[in-house]
Amino acid sequence: MARLSGKTAVVTGGASGFGAGIVRKFVAEGARVMIADINADGAAAIAQELGALAHQVDLSKRASVEAMAAAALKACGTRDILVNNAGVSHLPAPLDEISEDDFDRVVAVNIKSVYLTSRAFVPHMKRNKKGAILNVASTAAVSPRPRLSWYNASKGWLVTATKSMAVELAPLGVRVNAINPVAGETPLLKTFMGEDTPEIRAKFLATIPLGRFSTPEDMGNAACFLCSDEASMITGVALEVDGGRVI
Repeated sequence: MARLSGKTAVVTGGASGFGAGIVRKFVAEGARVMIADINADGAAAIAQELGALAHQVDLSKRASVEAMAAAALKACGTRDILVNNAGVSHLPAPLDEISEDDFDRVVAVNIKSVYLTSRAFVPHMKRNKKGAILNVASTAAVSPRPRLSWYNASKGWLVTATKSMAVELAPLGVRVNAINPVAGETPLLKTFMGEDTPEIRAKFLATIPLGRFSTPEDMGNAACFLCSDEASMITGVALEVDGGRVI
């Protein structure tokens, strides 16, 4: 039997990068998946390919998130799994030179969205006395890199939020975990590195003991385990999926 057979899942930011890897793995393992993304065309394309659902959402807006949650319930009948994958960064720069607009965008997508999805999804999970929430954080939460200070801070917040959510929701049957990827072949890679050149890639890869970037497949595999019944005794962890980067 597929590991997520009979379960429904909403994956934010599921139209590309790590989110798309999670969507593909979840569908392969039997889940009914909604791809929730601001990129409507990208979400629709993957949804059509995989037989999933697509919903355009602005995760920084309460009304948009509530409409997405309602659409997921109407289409699937229940909401078993929520993956808070959507995230953005600012370009590398001294912390005192990051614009207020860039700071606000990081907070809105990386922090406020998790607050809003929690308001929209947690009451349903409480009533059902079951559910799994997975937050996609980053190695930046554990081993911050210079010139990405406010991005680092947002991911550190997400790890703390994960643990706080987990301890509060555990008695109600809801598990909350996180994964900490290292940078991978996603649209955010150039943002993290400032520019994408062979020299900069080589320098970055030298900090990863396994010698490669994270892939969407890596994230899909880790996410599938943590959201499956195989991980029924695991809550409040921030699993490093980073090739040894933060050792």
